[in-house]
Amino acid sequence: MNETVPPRIVCMNYKGIRSKGFFFGDSPFNYPSSVLFLQLSISALLTSFLQMVLNPLGESAFISQMLVGIALGPSVLGRHNAFVKKVFPRASFYVTETFAFFGCMLFMFLVGVKIDLNSVKHSGKRGLAIGLCCFFLPLLLNTSVALLLQRTVKMDPVLNKSIISIAVFQSSSSFHVTTCLLADLKLLNSELGRLAVSSSMISGMLSWCGLIMAFTVRQSSFGGDKALLFMALSLCFVVILIVFVMRPIMRSIVRHTSMWRGIKEKYTFSIFLMVLCCAFLGEFIGQHFMLGPMVLGLVVPDGLPLGSALVDKLDSYVSLILLPGYFVLSGAAIDVHSVSMKTFAVVWLFVICSFFAKLTGAMVPSLLCKMPLVDALSLGLVVSAQGITDILIWQNGMMLLLIDQKSYSIMVISTVVLTGTVTPIVKKLYNPSKRYATTKRRTIEHASSHDSELRLLACVHHHDNTPSLIRLLDISNPTTTSPLCFYVVHLIPLAGRSTPLLITHRPGRRTSFHSTLSDRIIHAFRLFEHHNSGKVMMSPITAMAPCASMHNDVCSLAFEKRACIVIVPFHKQYWSQHGAAATANNHEALRAVNLNILRNTPCSVGILVDRGSSSSSAAVNYLSSKGTYSVGVIFIEGPDDREALAYAMRMAGKANVCVTVIRLVDSYVEPSQNDLDMVDKFKAFLKSSSNTSTKKKHFYKEKAVKNSLEMINVIRSMENQSYNLILVGRRHFSESPLFAGLTEWNEYPELGSIGDVLASGDTNSEFSLLVVQQHAFEGVKDPDSPKYHVMMMMNSAVSVQVDVVPSHHHNNLGSKVTRPRPVPVSMETNRKSRDQV
Repeated sequence: MNETVPPRIVCMNYKGIRSKGFFFGDSPFNYPSSVLFLQLSISALLTSFLQMVLNPLGESAFISQMLVGIALGPSVLGRHNAFVKKVFPRASFYVTETFAFFGCMLFMFLVGVKIDLNSVKHSGKRGLAIGLCCFFLPLLLNTSVALLLQRTVKMDPVLNKSIISIAVFQSSSSFHVTTCLLADLKLLNSELGRLAVSSSMISGMLSWCGLIMAFTVRQSSFGGDKALLFMALSLCFVVILIVFVMRPIMRSIVRHTSMWRGIKEKYTFSIFLMVLCCAFLGEFIGQHFMLGPMVLGLVVPDGLPLGSALVDKLDSYVSLILLPGYFVLSGAAIDVHSVSMKTFAVVWLFVICSFFAKLTGAMVPSLLCKMPLVDALSLGLVVSAQGITDILIWQNGMMLLLIDQKSYSIMVISTVVLTGTVTPIVKKLYNPSKRYATTKRRTIEHASSHDSELRLLACVHHHDNTPSLIRLLDISNPTTTSPLCFYVVHLIPLAGRSTPLLITHRPGRRTSFHSTLSDRIIHAFRLFEHHNSGKVMMSPITAMAPCASMHNDVCSLAFEKRACIVIVPFHKQYWSQHGAAATANNHEALRAVNLNILRNTPCSVGILVDRGSSSSSAAVNYLSSKGTYSVGVIFIEGPDDREALAYAMRMAGKANVCVTVIRLVDSYVEPSQNDLDMVDKFKAFLKSSSNTSTKKKHFYKEKAVKNSLEMINVIRSMENQSYNLILVGRRHFSESPLFAGLTEWNEYPELGSIGDVLASGDTNSEFSLLVVQQHAFEGVKDPDSPKYHVMMMMNSAVSVQVDVVPSHHHNNLGSKVTRPRPVPVSMETNRKSRDQV
């Protein structure tokens, strides 16, 4: 059979590329520019709508883009639909193809920008073994099956010639696909994500090197005898030009750009010019025009300031507007109606063999390294997925006559089916929080003693959070016998890179270029450690991760470092001396991080609301001052209030700290024995001191309240009593009359009812606020769930007569739940119920 394909000639009456308008008798469908605008609009809108529908299932963006392309192609609507033929005529594909491949080129460049090649160095033996197995195992299996079928099965001559190429293409891997899939699943900075990225970098690089060599040999076969030599030398020249000329230029741009300032337009223009030049050189030497921009993207310094600037300028426009047009164009080349069943069966055999080979290649080394079975299975499913890079390779193979159009159609359909099935399974199977789940109560209240070491993890979003954290750490009473061991984690939202970073800083050693982002914060905490030599041990860490999964790093570190409490700054910064509040630009993303930490952390959590001065000298001024620091505690009931009081008791041991505990007594509910015991401990602490002045500086007060109005009046009165810090518990028994109506008016539920009242912006007080949540019991992950309220009721030994009636409360899934309604009973019944619990 002749390998050459006759050219298709499309004739059209050329009137220009722009329409004069409908009112001048011109139909916009007769002009390529008008049709292009409509095509881009329809493909972008349909892709966004389908992604919104499929997002709850955990599907990646690639699936929605590919489904829209196939639906608009000849396989579904484009076959007999007059509207599709009018909007997507074949004559318009010449112009559409130019824009589609231009968008795809920029997308692959940006994916390369986000990838950190240094992850290959830190992949370790496990990542190396998985990467090698995922490359060699499917390649050997598929080629063996292809050779066997070629000799034993009678098939179409075209399929027979391309069967080896199909086998090789199906066994290839791409780190671009793995990275994009993990980003969609929000697993980039999980243990699974880090291992998948590092292993896919190894298998992907081996695959790309083999494919480039194969394409070069195939391309040279159409030329003379010396074509292969010249193409190989030209390819080496392009790579050398990118690595040794363009990369140093980009490094020079980074050196001449401030870390926190925007990059100059002339530098951005020069980068875009490099991208276009690399694409042209790739076409000029006979390679795919994507090759140059992809290699250039890999050598761009990722992160701030260059990589993040490029991603900010291009990512949304390219991914949401231009890229869907490429998938529509790819779908136009798919016609499932022309595929025979034998061809379908042969190609799907390679798809299945490649899938199980990659799955085995990832699972076997993982299981040998003592990885849990579910995690190993999830890893195998992730690295076996395919995506846009594979489609680009197959299109290039079809252009070089390595595969035919029918095989290409089956391979694309198989990719959609396989990846569309794998992604929801991974989302269902793998839960990063399982790694740091614990049955041990990691709290301040349940610590061995108040004289033992306090292990604490403090999160910082911005250097303005530093002064308030240093003040809190100092009043935590670090001593030589009861030292403070804390870990400072600078949380940086991932920008301009796909590979998360977790950097542990050591004195006198610069670990990474990204260390400069945390220098000011680290210096402030090093100064605090120096002022408290022998009492404080500090370890600074920088964590760069997507905001959606940033909590995984915090929870993992809290679990590994055995922290008793995690301190996170409130997403809002108050400047009460100006009567206003300053909020970070990405405050909603930071707020989501705090909420995820509250739900998943393996220890207690404290949200620090800074209403005082956040100037850079505030911490130094406090450390050098000898004044009294006044701490107030609002105690009502429950484990969160006990945790707040336990922390305040530790603070009370510091010489210049004055602690005042105000207990609000609910006359309708008998307190639990645990609450009474904690209050008795504080009273005993007051009596145990032999120093008369110490007795006077700590106070305990009780105030009886009957409803929420009286409770708010007491809380508001504390704002005018010159407290520097107020500690409150986050969660309380919401059915108590004291909280009637408060939960419905909460602006920030993460602060709880009491914390939300104190943090409201209608007060000029300059106190700081620490809202404490104690580590919950095993199996209670969501503190807002009905299960928690039942646990709180049992833990507080509140005697109630349960009347199960429908309520209007909803759980986090939106379904109605029923909760017990408390009814006052006699004191004798309360004592019996408490003794039984």
